[in-house]
Amino acid sequence: MTSIDQEPAGRPDSGLTLIPVAWLIVVMGLSAYGLISSWRLIGDFNLPESVFFLIYGGLAGGLVTILWGLYLLSLAFNRSARFPRHYTIWQVTIILWLIVRQAYTLLVPDFVFSAEALGFTAAEIAIGMLCIYLLRRGAGAEAVYANPETERPPLLVSLLAALLGIILGGAIGACAGFFAGSLIADATHMSCFEGACGFFAAFIGLAGLIVGAIAGGIFAIWRVNRRKTAKTV
Repeated sequence: MTSIDQEPAGRPDSGLTLIPVAWLIVVMGLSAYGLISSWRLIGDFNLPESVFFLIYGGLAGGLVTILWGLYLLSLAFNRSARFPRHYTIWQVTIILWLIVRQAYTLLVPDFVFSAEALGFTAAEIAIGMLCIYLLRRGAGAEAVYANPETERPPLLVSLLAALLGIILGGAIGACAGFFAGSLIADATHMSCFEGACGFFAAFIGLAGLIVGAIAGGIFAIWRVNRRKTAKTV
């Protein structure tokens, strides 16, 4: 019997091919932070239309980034030979989105130029290009992501597990966040004037929901693929 856990021959010792996976998780975390930051602005009708366009575009982009990232993680956990190509497509899409978003904020007069934001975007693009370079053909990534059993991973199973993990993780995170927010409000004697303490607890609950949903999705995919691997030993 064969095991897909067996290390492929010639696997690089540097571990540089794992950097794209780490960056994928970081980008998903940044997308979650963007969702949390932009959520409270949805109902503010005093903002210009151009700002609303950027906010809704950011929310849609963040959701796509997270869901697409969960699928890529399932490929990475399986060491699928499909991972480098699919990751490259994802990363190129992210880079194009960053360029379009930055150009939009520079050209639309409702936004103010920020050197810090421009530098942060440039850093994201540079790291993304580095990850593409590390996964290029002939760089050794094909020796790490080369399991024949994962050429066609169970996409439907992974997506269903991710969906269940997102729902359960989000529910647990929301409850834990709301409870933590209430404790913090009580401990700091936060004013409840016009429901300030309640809004604070709700905001922490929303943050917990986002973090819990991402963590639950990642854990579900890891668990499903780990069980699949163990059964093939």
